[in-house]
Amino acid sequence: MMKTILLTCLFTLSSIVGFAQNKKRRDSLKHELAISRADTNRVLVLIQLINSYKFSIPDSAFFYGQQALVLARHIKFPKGEANALYFLSVTNGALGNSSSSLELILKSLQIADKNNLIGAKTSAFARLGNIYVSSKNYSKALFYFHQSLKLFDSFSDVLALDGLANVYLEMNKLDSAEYYSLLTTNFIKQYNIDWARPNNLRTIAEIYNKKGETQLALDILHQSLMYNLFRSRSSFEIAKIYQKTNHLDSAIYYAQNSLDDAQKSKSYSSIVTASSLLAELYEQKDAKKTIGYNKITIAALDSLNNFGKSNAFKNISDFDEKERQYEIETAKTDYKNQIRQYALLAGVGVFLLIAFILYRNNNKQKKANNLLYQQKEEIQTTLSQLKSTQTQLIQSEKMASLGELTAGIAHEIQNPLNFVNNFSEVNKELLAEMNEEIERGNYDEVKAIAKDVSDNQEKINHHGKRADAIVKGMLQHSRRSSGVKEPTDINALANEYLRLAYHGLRAKDKSFNATMKTDFDDRIGNIHIIPQDIGMVILNLLTNAFYAVTEKKKQLGAGFEPTVTITTKKLVPLSGRPQGVEVRVTDNGNGIPQKVLDKIFQPFFTTKPTGQGTGLGLSLSYDIVKAHGGELKVETKEGEGTVFVILLPT
Repeated sequence: MMKTILLTCLFTLSSIVGFAQNKKRRDSLKHELAISRADTNRVLVLIQLINSYKFSIPDSAFFYGQQALVLARHIKFPKGEANALYFLSVTNGALGNSSSSLELILKSLQIADKNNLIGAKTSAFARLGNIYVSSKNYSKALFYFHQSLKLFDSFSDVLALDGLANVYLEMNKLDSAEYYSLLTTNFIKQYNIDWARPNNLRTIAEIYNKKGETQLALDILHQSLMYNLFRSRSSFEIAKIYQKTNHLDSAIYYAQNSLDDAQKSKSYSSIVTASSLLAELYEQKDAKKTIGYNKITIAALDSLNNFGKSNAFKNISDFDEKERQYEIETAKTDYKNQIRQYALLAGVGVFLLIAFILYRNNNKQKKANNLLYQQKEEIQTTLSQLKSTQTQLIQSEKMASLGELTAGIAHEIQNPLNFVNNFSEVNKELLAEMNEEIERGNYDEVKAIAKDVSDNQEKINHHGKRADAIVKGMLQHSRRSSGVKEPTDINALANEYLRLAYHGLRAKDKSFNATMKTDFDDRIGNIHIIPQDIGMVILNLLTNAFYAVTEKKKQLGAGFEPTVTITTKKLVPLSGRPQGVEVRVTDNGNGIPQKVLDKIFQPFFTTKPTGQGTGLGLSLSYDIVKAHGGELKVETKEGEGTVFVILLPT
């Protein structure tokens, strides 16, 4: 019965929403902002701009969000302040900053509750429900969604109802999920909340898909394609169902539609899911297309990882600092107001004044102590968050280096694997030939073939051990650094990372080519270092060198020969210089401009185009070498090249 009612409601939603282009909408809002005064209308326009940018351009969302928040507080507009905090919470959540997202929505709820703003309260409760869904705390999510439903508001209630449906879907309670999906559908129809229809349809389709009613799920998903909003996601879900039911041509068709829509809207996460699915679908049909879609996936992942992160995290940090300053200023203002109130009581009399001053001083001391304690706790929390962020950034840079290594190792291991495969095929043919000669009784020929098989087996064993050594080396590179120094052959380490860096770049760009030169001092022997950390430094310097000569090659063409050289040298003690080892990485690229030379070791500084560098490589390398008691220097001349010098004590 419920299924019949649900389908009736779904197919009566026949009107298709015409969404104006986002850019046109933003331009209109910006024009309205330019002519508006510093009043409540300006705050509302700013909030609409936050909503427009919250998922696509977080930096702009923060920019307009802070303007809305400051103005709302200045003109004492609680509704605007609560709504600005709500959308800033959504933006933080989209960036994965769940702690700030939770803190901001709790502030919004506090303001809404204090000023009895029903709409803002319901939005805040629904937002809290979504935050706890993302952390898989379903009991709290259910509590806040029900709290939202207790207060009527059409915008937030549809979020709460849809949220409840998704919670029960995640908990695999399909009857409850279907019940709340039906309520959501009726609510959307009653209040014409068109933007919520596609998501509601997908939720319903997923419920029936889980129930095993595949065709019904497909029919509902096909209906969701009528709406422009999130069409890529609907096409993807259809493709997954067709893949599961082994209708590969249909799966490919809808996966391609999903990818096309995602690329038009520049939704990198949707590009990743759609192209990954297409690569999987073509795996058994067309290897070239599989490779092509894998390349699209990798490019989208790079864009997704690099998209707005540096500026967004900086804006989050700036916003958090401004919020702390606002809270301090509010506390100061409250304190000054208290002083004014106390001053009015001074005329009561000398005796009351003395008693009041004594009381006030005592109370003031307690408040100051409490404020100092709170500030200490906030500073400690902030310091802990900064250390955690620093650790994550360092790990991210190390993983980027690991990616460079992996490409090189893949090239290295391919050669011995080719030998193993080839000799195995030859042995197979020889053994077949041996059987024929045995049947003929030609035992001299059998012995000769047996010797060839034995020789080939030795070669297979040799190249198998070579591949095993490469895999062990890969595991050595991929393991996390223990932080313990160990005796290491710096010459072998430098030579290995030179090959890995070169082949890693060749794996990404087949047109890449450069001359590699080495000059290693055999007198060095083993030195005590952390090999993973120093290897990361050498890899980073070599990658930068290959990048520099490649850029110069693009400028000068065939007449230029890109060359990268790595040398080692044992340093004998001199006046003011201890015994040590020098590692030099030299390139004949364009060099580093003098105006930026002092900045190259600063975190996040990079001369590479956006998306091609984090700006952390040289900073981390400098810190690693310093931690070894060494020194990292640079010598450069514009137009001629650059030399990075690593000095390590022995």
